[in-house]
Amino acid sequence: MAMQSHEDAAATGHEPAAPGHEAGAAGAHEGAAGGHESSGLPQFDFSQWPGQIAWFLIMFFVVMAFMRFFATPKLGGTIEARDGKIAGDIADARRMKDEADTQAQTAAAETTQAHARARKVAADARAKGQAEIAARLAEEEAKLAVIASEAEARIAKARDAAMANVATIGRETAQAIVAKLTGKAATPAELAAVAKG
Repeated sequence: MAMQSHEDAAATGHEPAAPGHEAGAAGAHEGAAGGHESSGLPQFDFSQWPGQIAWFLIMFFVVMAFMRFFATPKLGGTIEARDGKIAGDIADARRMKDEADTQAQTAAAETTQAHARARKVAADARAKGQAEIAARLAEEEAKLAVIASEAEARIAKARDAAMANVATIGRETAQAIVAKLTGKAATPAELAAVAKG
């Protein structure tokens, strides 16, 4: 086995390393890694600062260009569109408020006119009704006056007739009394004297 590895080494042209030599190389490798780890964070390694600053500036300008040419205009357009929409909404609200105020004033004026017309119609109807009532009352009073005058004429006629009957009844009664008392019929002169007395 040792012979075969020796032949392989001869074929490759490298001499096999001694076991001590292999251990020394591994220790040197570990020492280099340990030395690299012991230097700390790369941000605090002053030898790497120029590269870090260069990359920082490159990224800063890339971000600035992106913000300047893409993000800010889009954001500004959105803000302007929002401001325009708000201004439009406020203008629409003011216009609608003005229209509502105008309609309210028109409605109030129409209501006032309607109330005035209603009062006028009511007053006209009241006046017309009172005129009709007065005319009807005058007509009824005229009818009642005619009826009263006719009744008075009838009453006077009946009174005259009654008075005439009273005179006749009085003469007849006087004749009966005279005939009863004297046994003779009363003369017309005596009856006239009784009627006058």
